[in-house]
Amino acid sequence: MEHRTVDVAIVGGGPGGLSAALVLGRSCRSVVLVDSGHPRNEVTYESHGFLTRDGIKPFELRAIAHEQMQKYENVTMINDLVQSVEKDQNRFKTTTTSGVVISSRKLIFATGLKEHLPTIPGLKETYGKSIFSCPYCDGWEHRDQPLAIIGNQKDLIHSIRLIYNWSRDLVVMTHGPAALTEKEKKEVMNRDVRIIETEIKEISSDEGLLKEVAFVDGETIQRKAAFLVNTGAEQATFLPEKLGVPLTKNGSFETKEHGKTKIAGLYIIGDAAKRFTGLIGAASEGYETGVHMNREFVEEDWMRDA
Repeated sequence: MEHRTVDVAIVGGGPGGLSAALVLGRSCRSVVLVDSGHPRNEVTYESHGFLTRDGIKPFELRAIAHEQMQKYENVTMINDLVQSVEKDQNRFKTTTTSGVVISSRKLIFATGLKEHLPTIPGLKETYGKSIFSCPYCDGWEHRDQPLAIIGNQKDLIHSIRLIYNWSRDLVVMTHGPAALTEKEKKEVMNRDVRIIETEIKEISSDEGLLKEVAFVDGETIQRKAAFLVNTGAEQATFLPEKLGVPLTKNGSFETKEHGKTKIAGLYIIGDAAKRFTGLIGAASEGYETGVHMNREFVEEDWMRDA
């Protein structure tokens, strides 16, 4: 069993975790980052909205970050999964599935969310290729095209208004009774947006590119792309809950400023704390948390050495 003793352990190697590792590494802190290598956005062709890297492939973004991190010998990245985390007095003990044990003064979770897609035949084959969850990530590429909204939720009207921004050739497919008031339905139909509440039978595609949606009553609708309003996303890991961090009503971990939690030394950043941050938002949070954490280290070490 391998043992490592560092200042910070980071769980999750997306933009948030990598950004925190970079800042802390440059602050002369010893860091071990653990990541499985399977990000939430691995199903997509391109990532958008990240300044200077718009349109980059998800794994290319990570590859650049890993290459740039190599010059910091105080930062180690491990391709592994975290199995358990414990806190003993003022240190965290993080154990991976391969048996690496990391003792750290502070701990960051940047693990994000994972999808649990609705069981609609054909959806899995198209998700990330022509059916998406984030219009800020993929709306531009499909602007003014025949689009669909697939799914249903209590704030459905806001999703309709949002997607309508990218295309007015829009069909809403709720796969059951729509969560809309009569006033909201009228509002939508007055803009020539059709609402189909019939259950979806299957989604047809060609190599992941959406062709048509078939309904149980025999009707078919051709569309170029669609946005899924509820991907069933939940926490990629619930280990922070075992350490005493509660979940909020929307399924996010409860955090304070800079990603701090009620557990001293434990931070949670990115989608795990805010449901949606986007790549550049997660990277920004990682930077902010890294800076704040280093300030804490500076004060702690200064008082200890007095």
